[in-house]
Amino acid sequence: MGFELSPSTVVRLARTCTLLLVLSLTLTGCRDKAPVMLSRFTAFETQVDVSLVAVTRDQAERAAALVAQDFTYLERDWASGGEAMERVNRLLAQGDPFVPPPSVLRLVRLGQTLESESEGLVNLSIGRLVRLWGFDTATTASRHPPERERISDLVAAAPSMSAITIEGLTLRGSNPTLSLDLTPIARAQAIDLAIRHLKDLGVRNALVQAGSELRALGERSGQPWRVPVLRPSGSAVLAIVPLRGDEAMATVAEHDRSFTDRGRLYHAILDPRTGRPATGARSVTVLSAETTYAAAAARALFIAGPTDWRRLAGHLGVQQALLVDAEGRLHLTPAMAERLERVDAGEPVAIVEPEWPAPVAQDGRQP
Repeated sequence: MGFELSPSTVVRLARTCTLLLVLSLTLTGCRDKAPVMLSRFTAFETQVDVSLVAVTRDQAERAAALVAQDFTYLERDWASGGEAMERVNRLLAQGDPFVPPPSVLRLVRLGQTLESESEGLVNLSIGRLVRLWGFDTATTASRHPPERERISDLVAAAPSMSAITIEGLTLRGSNPTLSLDLTPIARAQAIDLAIRHLKDLGVRNALVQAGSELRALGERSGQPWRVPVLRPSGSAVLAIVPLRGDEAMATVAEHDRSFTDRGRLYHAILDPRTGRPATGARSVTVLSAETTYAAAAARALFIAGPTDWRRLAGHLGVQQALLVDAEGRLHLTPAMAERLERVDAGEPVAIVEPEWPAPVAQDGRQP
């Protein structure tokens, strides 16, 4: 996607960013008062904010237009229910080899890796299950849980990314129930690609956020980017995380996409092992070097729940994580506890170290 924009395209896409403001910063103790240029547009059914520091208006408009184009391009290929994804899923179910869009091929490779590393908890091939619950659309009003038998049938069919064979530029599915749903990592991957393009343009200080996923580059006029972590309900701020350099953060929470039936909340974070919404956790926040990995790890830890998240965090190499359990208790890794600025410092917190794998000797035996 590293192509040159025509002047007309730049103007058109810049106009799709519904807000372009210059925010004069007057930060106490900060010598640099560079303006923050903020652009905003909609993609992947959520608001995308692009904040740029120490750039001219022309640079900001061009960068914002490029990011908007990236998201538009990727949403076309990756969105559930879109023409491109419907074709991919139809051909995967048929079992014949075919050539998908290059961006889809890249995410299939990535999805296979993430599924293996997460012990199957991050499974991008359960699109039929997602549609059965009605979580493939933003509207979840008047929803009801599907019949247990239908859930059980799809779980028993065991769709997996490992059932997709990649040969050169072609894909071939070997399980007719395969159906890709790239939602768990699509926005995060778009953010990572946007940051890469901003770096190529010479931008050194930026924040790109789409929903509960973001990546920060550099600083905000000499100060860290201060990013809020919402409570699981999404109604209030739980804590603030300062980000600086090149860091990503992703939160997976029960409020993201959910419905209530007979007084019970059903959210879209489905456990592939049961076919039902994962239980035990209400939200998980992970910091990492890349948004995609942060989003995948947060999802895996959410599904693992309070009883197994420490082991899986160690397996995945996650050092900075926050889990809020079903009772509202906070569980923090030591590295996250050091930097998290909690709004209510009096809340009880459990600080727990991930269960790091035991070192393996050169002869393959554990010491």
